[in-house]
Amino acid sequence: MQPQLNRLTQALTIARLAALAAASALAGTSGAAVAAENTAAFQRAVAQIQAFPGRSMHAAGHSYQSRDVVVDADGTEHVRVARFFKGLPVIGGDMVVHSNRSGALLDVSRTLNQAVALDTRARLGGAEALRAVLAQRNGTPEGAPKLVVYARGERPVLAWDVFLSGMQADGTPSEAHVIVDATSGALLDAWDDIHTLPKTGTGNTLFAGSVPLSTDRRFNNIGKYSMRDTTRGAQYTTDLNGSTSGTGTTFTDKDNTWGNGTTGDRATVGADAHFGMTLTWDYFLQMHGRSGIRNNGVGAYSRVHYGSNYANAFWSDSCFCMTYGDGNSQIYPLVSIDVAGHEMSHGVTSNTAGLIYSGESGGLNEATSDIFGSMVEYFANNTSDTPDYLIGEELFRTPGGIIRNMIRPSVDGASADCYYAGVGNIDVHYSSGIANHFFFLLAEGTTAGVPSPTCVAGNTRVATGTGSLTGIGRGKAEKIWYRALTVYMTASTNYAQARTATLNAAADLYGAGSPEVQSVSDAWAAVRVL
Repeated sequence: MQPQLNRLTQALTIARLAALAAASALAGTSGAAVAAENTAAFQRAVAQIQAFPGRSMHAAGHSYQSRDVVVDADGTEHVRVARFFKGLPVIGGDMVVHSNRSGALLDVSRTLNQAVALDTRARLGGAEALRAVLAQRNGTPEGAPKLVVYARGERPVLAWDVFLSGMQADGTPSEAHVIVDATSGALLDAWDDIHTLPKTGTGNTLFAGSVPLSTDRRFNNIGKYSMRDTTRGAQYTTDLNGSTSGTGTTFTDKDNTWGNGTTGDRATVGADAHFGMTLTWDYFLQMHGRSGIRNNGVGAYSRVHYGSNYANAFWSDSCFCMTYGDGNSQIYPLVSIDVAGHEMSHGVTSNTAGLIYSGESGGLNEATSDIFGSMVEYFANNTSDTPDYLIGEELFRTPGGIIRNMIRPSVDGASADCYYAGVGNIDVHYSSGIANHFFFLLAEGTTAGVPSPTCVAGNTRVATGTGSLTGIGRGKAEKIWYRALTVYMTASTNYAQARTATLNAAADLYGAGSPEVQSVSDAWAAVRVL
C-alpha cells in the first residue's frame, strides 16, 4: 500500500501545482481563481475516494458531485462530496475527504457503512408511493416522486423521495420529504426543509403547575406533536399503560397542550416526567458542563404509568431510562421534580464512579441522587414546588410525609445522622443519611432555617451535638460533590475515602488550604467521618 500511496501523493501534488498555476493565469478575478482551485480540489478528492475504497465505500456505479471545499491556513483540504449510485442520489452517502497540503489522504468522514450495490428497478411505482404517503399525511405533491438510494439505515435500499408542500398546524409552511421503500412501501424517514425553532408546548403537570415542554412533530402523522425533546439529546417520554416491560408508547397530542393538572388525564404525569428530564439535563449542563447522563449528548427516556399501584420510581442502566409508578392510596404518582432529578442522577453515578449499590458505597450512591435531586429542585426554583432539602415531600396524599430529610435524616425513624462502625450493613437508603447530612451542613451550616444538630462521640442514628458550622453555599458544595464523584470516587469508595475525595475536589476548585477545604473537613467531622 505504501508505494501506491507515494505515487498517488506525487501525482496529486503535481496536479495541485498545475491547478494553482492555471488559476493564476485566469483573467484576473479572484472568484474565477477560487472556482478553479475548488474544482481541482474536488478532482483530487475523487482520486482519493477511488484509490482508497475501504475508507470511502467506493464501488462500481458510484459517482460524485462537489458540495463544498474548505482549505485551512496550512493548506489542508476538506472536500465535501455528494454520492450517486447509477445516477441516483444516495441519501446518507455524502462524505468529507480530508487531505494535507501535499495531497496525502488524512481521513474520510462518512456515515455510510457499506458500499452501495443494489438493483435499481423499483417494484413499487412512484404513483403507488405517492398514494401511500397521502394516505397518512396531508400536503400537495410537488413534482413526481424521485427514485433515490436511502442509506441512513442498516443497509442501503432503493426508495422514493416524495415531496409535499403544505401548511403546518401552527401556520408554518411545510416542504416535506417523505422517503418510501421502493419494494415494501414502508415509510422510512421524513424531514422538512422548513427549519424552525423547537416546538414549545404547555404541560399542565401534577406538581409543577403549568410549564413549557419542548416537543416535536411525528413525521408520519402531520398535525400531531410528540413528547420528544430534539434539543436535549432526543429524550422522550412514554406511556407504559400498566405494563412492566417494553418502551411504552410515546405521548402524542394535536394541540401541544399536555395534561390537565390531575391524574384524570394520562398525559399529566407524562408532562411532569418530561419536565423533570428537561430540568435535570439543563442542571447538569449549566452547573457542571455535563451534556446528558453519559456526557455524550444523548438523552435517556422516561416511562410513566408502570404496573399497578406501584409506589416507587427507578433508574435502569439496561434501558437507559427512568420509570415511574402511579402510586397508591397513600402516594401520588412519583413524578416530582426532586424524584426525577434523583433517578437520572443514578445514571450519572453509573457512568462515572459506578458506586456499587451495597455497603457504604451504596449509601454514597443513594446520597448522590438525593443531593443532585435537591439541587435540580433548587435549580428549577418552581413556584408550585418550593425547593428544599426534603425528598419527595410532594408525593404524600396526607401532608407531612417525606421520603428522606437531608437536614435531620434520622427523623424518618431509620436513617443515620452520624457515621459509626457497621453503618454499611444497613439499607443503603438509610446509610445515605450520613452523606446527606454532611452535604446540608457543608452548603447551609447548622442553623439555616431548621437547625441541623451535629454528631458527637457515641452518636449513631440520631445526632445530639450542638456544634456550629457556617455553610459555603449550595453552588460551591454541589460543585465539590460533582468533582469528587466524577474525578476521585471509584466503585467501592467508602465514607472515609469520600472524605478524601471531597477534600481533593475542594482543593482543585478553590485551592489547597482554602476556607472551602477547611469547611469540607469540618462538615465531615460534624457527622463523625474523621
